[in-house]
Amino acid sequence: MDSNEGIAQKQQEATVPENLETSSLSGNGGPVVIRSDLDFIESLRSRCGDFFMKCMQCGTCSATCMIAPDLAPFPGKEMAWASWGLRDRLLKDPDVWLCYQCNDCSTRCPRGARPGDLLAAVRQESIVQHAFPRFLSRWVNQPQAVPLLLSIPIILLSLALILREPVEKALGITRPVGDEILYSYSSIFPHWLLNNFFLFFTGLVIIAVIVGVVSFWGSMKAFVPAGRDITPVKGLMPSILSALKNVITHENFSKCTAERTRQFSHICIFFGFIALSCVTLWVMTLGINPLISGNFIYPFGFWSPWKILANLGGLALLVGIGLIIRDRMRHDEQAGAGNYYDWAFLATIFAVVATGFFTEILHYVRLEPHRHIAYFVHLVFVFALIVYLPYSKFAHIIYRTVAMVYAEYTGRNNGTSSNEGGK
Repeated sequence: MDSNEGIAQKQQEATVPENLETSSLSGNGGPVVIRSDLDFIESLRSRCGDFFMKCMQCGTCSATCMIAPDLAPFPGKEMAWASWGLRDRLLKDPDVWLCYQCNDCSTRCPRGARPGDLLAAVRQESIVQHAFPRFLSRWVNQPQAVPLLLSIPIILLSLALILREPVEKALGITRPVGDEILYSYSSIFPHWLLNNFFLFFTGLVIIAVIVGVVSFWGSMKAFVPAGRDITPVKGLMPSILSALKNVITHENFSKCTAERTRQFSHICIFFGFIALSCVTLWVMTLGINPLISGNFIYPFGFWSPWKILANLGGLALLVGIGLIIRDRMRHDEQAGAGNYYDWAFLATIFAVVATGFFTEILHYVRLEPHRHIAYFVHLVFVFALIVYLPYSKFAHIIYRTVAMVYAEYTGRNNGTSSNEGGK
């Protein structure tokens, strides 16, 4: 099929006003009663404005999207469902997560309906829907909850530091004595305490992520109408590997034409996190890592390969965040409207990196007690970034990856599945 035929087919699919098969929904071909969720419509309006209500189902968005499948393409059908308030249908739709919000569709929409912003708002609603516990996701979505969300790590870290000495005595933990490590942070923030503190809460995060992913996978399977099955066209493991390859290479970003800098900025952020995660895991596995031998000096010296990797990772994050903010400020129509949810995530990443570099500078100039205070603030933001991951925009990397796995698993990516729940 050539490109013109593909566009024509996608536009034909998208221009069916209902994007529904009444026979499959009613079971007998009779009338179908559509119950609109007006609260859901208002929620979408609060997140992305009411632009989506301007949609007249011309099919331009679906026809021009370079990553939408030819069969039952997005985002045309999702625009119709949103205007009707079909909450369950939208929140179960895996296609919502295959969109990267490059906003090709928004810039070409003749009515200014901004489909890219609408799908971003639906993804935000989906994260809240599948979050466990759900109230945390609601807090993360509310600007007025910021003091509460920051007070939680402050209180927990303070409590851990207060209980440090009693726990050390109870467990027989002795502090290292010697002059080999100068100006270490361990006098106030011992490694055993921080490692166990963050490992415990990371474990809780993993549990929350697993619960959310299981719920999300089940909802995507439920998206298929009763009596129909989507036969897997690929094994689960090959599907996972294909999706991970796409995530690592950011292949789909290269197909978007409106905002090409998005690919580079996301690559910077992605690999910046990878670099910092590698350094963190290396330090945390000091006692059990067979690759670490001899004297292990921490904090690292400035020319340590691990310090260089950490600094490069931090710089990559700053570059990526800077590009995203620049695009949002200069090209809001192409970059997307954005809301508190988006800006809070960017602000949290920036706070983690900025306080990390600030702590490093204070450490090198040996400024007491300022470096310890800066380190405490840094740990607070690290806690917020990690522990609130399943409830913030950070969760999009998880849900999008799962949706990509499902698309590979069912053949949605190569057009062998029509994803009939979406018609």
